[in-house]
Amino acid sequence: MSKAILLDNKLQRSSELALPERYTQIKEHNLYLYVKSYLASLRANNARAKKRGEVSGGGKKPWNQKGGGRARAGSITSPVFVGGGVSHGPSNDRSYNLKINKKQKRLALECALHQKAQEGKLFVIDSVAMPSGKTKDAYAMFKALKQRSTLFVAQMSDEPTFLAFRNLQQCYLADANELNAYLVAAFRSVVIEKAVFDEIITDNKGE
Repeated sequence: MSKAILLDNKLQRSSELALPERYTQIKEHNLYLYVKSYLASLRANNARAKKRGEVSGGGKKPWNQKGGGRARAGSITSPVFVGGGVSHGPSNDRSYNLKINKKQKRLALECALHQKAQEGKLFVIDSVAMPSGKTKDAYAMFKALKQRSTLFVAQMSDEPTFLAFRNLQQCYLADANELNAYLVAAFRSVVIEKAVFDEIITDNKGE
């Protein structure tokens, strides 16, 4: 059974919180599929090449059919000419989105949390709020964890807290409704407010 580390107000380890036993039975393939779908949805899909019918010109046959000693040609828009259309080029009407159903999203998140807990990188704290709004205070919290990168998860962050974490490259502040498996997997450690943690582990929709 995997366990999250509960931290006190001084960011010292006080106890452990067990994750549901069902988390250990989730297949990692669910996490793989979600991350693949998430990254695919970020593709800009801007690449586009003109086909021969979209290139300007080409109304006149470039040279006579016979007698020139060259291969016959009907239009300068042919792909064999410089400036002509592109054969089998990229088209921006393609959709890269991969369908992931609601249950699979849930399983992916639970799998990612389970992996972080097994690695000892899942921390639970009462609050990540930064009333001062100062980046140095947020950085002090991050340094106290002694982690390479950290995802902070709040129930609902306020403006001072957002401003405090905004400029920290090794950190990211996410609200509970923004939390997903990709964010959990992308950071080396996760610090989550206890209210959010309790809400996740008591939600049985993923079963």
